[in-house]
Amino acid sequence: MQTRLRLPPEQKDRLIDAISRFPACRVLVVGDLMLDSFIWGEVSRISPEAPVPVVEVREESQLLGGSANVAHNVASLGGKAMVAGVIGGDHAGRHLLRLFEEISVSAAGLVCEDDRPTTVKTRIIARHQQVVRFDREWHVPLREDSFIRIVSHIKENLPNLDGIIVSDYAKGVITREFLDELRHMISGSKVPVVVDPKVQHADYYRSFTMVTPNNHEAWQMSGIEIKDEETLIRAGKSLLHQLECESVLITRGKDGMSLFQRDGQIVHIPTVAQRVFDVTGAGDTVIAAVTLGIVAGLSQEEAAILANLAAGIVVGEVGTAAVSSDQLLTVFQNC
Repeated sequence: MQTRLRLPPEQKDRLIDAISRFPACRVLVVGDLMLDSFIWGEVSRISPEAPVPVVEVREESQLLGGSANVAHNVASLGGKAMVAGVIGGDHAGRHLLRLFEEISVSAAGLVCEDDRPTTVKTRIIARHQQVVRFDREWHVPLREDSFIRIVSHIKENLPNLDGIIVSDYAKGVITREFLDELRHMISGSKVPVVVDPKVQHADYYRSFTMVTPNNHEAWQMSGIEIKDEETLIRAGKSLLHQLECESVLITRGKDGMSLFQRDGQIVHIPTVAQRVFDVTGAGDTVIAAVTLGIVAGLSQEEAAILANLAAGIVVGEVGTAAVSSDQLLTVFQNC
């Protein structure tokens, strides 16, 4: 169900002004790169070999996924995006590099491990519904030399960065050791670090600017089952204390988002999605938009409102998608 978000005119103007500053915002996305492969088709019968649908393939496409899709969203929103991470010495890795080149994302921070497969997630879609997904991936940490190269790249570029996004998909790039190094690197700087977490790494993320779990991740990370507003607030406050960060932004699907800040302020932001076809990549859009908003000078609350508007666009598309600044500006006409 859609909730129409009413913004005060002065706040609406600040958000629009912030979007105009995105082209000057330099954001590094570090994390687990993926290639999202989609096989589109139609189902008209059940296989005689097993009780499964037969998909007649009509089209195939390959898009940026995981932290690569975060960088795609930063670039699509108008920001200057850079990536750091690992790819394999395979066709998928080379295709990722071509896709980055096409959208002007700097891939200088990528490391190639020839014996490591590039993560590929293949989804079969029929009649706007996902039939099955199969993955090619490793979950092992990076080689030591790859770790050193990525850390060195961040150190060299830190003076020129406005923000850092940590996009953790638990494929080996984001480790406790890496985040300890990152904390040390940014110590004394004003570069915000926004983290899209994985539950199994919950104790890695202390002392960063913002952490953005979804509802289920917030439940698992806090140990508090979120069933209503009371348990939501308890979980959010618990995560703030546990993570020692400036804020926690819990994305709640059809219920919007809730922002918990260190000063005790709690802000519930209703969803603006008109329709929901596919939530694939919605978290990537949220973290890209909220980081750009913070870097562009918005308060964390206003940056979260901006991210909520962007998420409302992306869930209306089938397949991983990136939101453009023009699309976001169009949404403001209805606010």
